[in-house]
Amino acid sequence: MPTISRDADLQTVITTFEVTPGTCQDLLDELEDAYTNFISRQPGFIGAGLHVNDAQTRIANYSQWKRREDFQAMLRSDEMRARNRRISELCKSFEPVMYDVFGAFN
Repeated sequence: MPTISRDADLQTVITTFEVTPGTCQDLLDELEDAYTNFISRQPGFIGAGLHVNDAQTRIANYSQWKRREDFQAMLRSDEMRARNRRISELCKSFEPVMYDVFGAFN
């Protein structure tokens, strides 16, 4: 389960996808399959969440990893490279960005 805390020693990755309403559900299905059958089983994976806007034109993915190297190793795997090619066909663009938590507010 993801933890949002400035004191947490982990790597946070937020990926945004630009999609069309016609491909949004297809991409969500592809991402769900990737998390269920591959990503969640990779070393260092902590947790993730998928979010979609009302217009179905943006998907945001929040994931956490024990180390940035764990995330990078997953991305470089043959399996994920093939999945990313399929994902790329379903969206206009996507960009994973690594972040450090600056603050968390309740």
